[in-house]
Amino acid sequence: MAIFSDRERVVTGLALLAAVIIIGLIDNFFVMWAVFGAIYLLAFSEAQKLYGAVDNSVFKFAMGLWLLALIYPYGDDLFVLAGIFYASAVAYNPKLEWKNFLPFIYPTAGMLFIFTMYQEYGMMSMAWLLIVVAMTDVGAYGVGKSIGKTKFCQTSPNKTIEGVAGGIAVATLSGMFVGLYVVDMFTAFVISIAVSAASIFGDLYESSLKREAGVKDSGDILPGHGGILDRIDGYLFGAVIMLVLLRGLV
Repeated sequence: MAIFSDRERVVTGLALLAAVIIIGLIDNFFVMWAVFGAIYLLAFSEAQKLYGAVDNSVFKFAMGLWLLALIYPYGDDLFVLAGIFYASAVAYNPKLEWKNFLPFIYPTAGMLFIFTMYQEYGMMSMAWLLIVVAMTDVGAYGVGKSIGKTKFCQTSPNKTIEGVAGGIAVATLSGMFVGLYVVDMFTAFVISIAVSAASIFGDLYESSLKREAGVKDSGDILPGHGGILDRIDGYLFGAVIMLVLLRGLV
């Protein structure tokens, strides 16, 4: 069974990699909006289940929010407006539950920041984010398996301090050179290390949600990998930090 599971994971991983390369080469605003929108809505649905906040009317608001992202260029503004809108709705109708708003924080904020970063800094910023987060996972796994001994935290028992440090080091060195296409070397170094650290906590946050919900994966749409959130958890935190630092340091 393990062999079939590994094969599924490899096949799905290769298919995802091919899709990312094709979409990156197309580099078109409407294609990116459609692809990110599909990912967002699937992730939103998974988050609703993890929060125990499944409400079809709320899902419709998520669809409306992403439609607005098509015509309004500042996704982070939309995130704030969603908060004001829901707070007003709760004040008007006390029967509304605040837990239904949680999916508008996670994964909504991360997805809006990713799409905004694409619009402001282009496809190379997407490649930079992709490399940093992916290499954090690869480095943490490799170093953790090789020399990891010290547990990092209770949320994720398999993570070790040595693995986390190795993942950040590998991701920073790898990402820094991709970041040179967007910023200077020092800024690329600072942003890469910050994004790598953020991606680790994005992974931990999703793990904590799954632990609270009592599930192993956020979904099963990706054979061998689980759900959408299982694949993008690090990016949702990393993208917010990257866009904030790009705006603050560049």
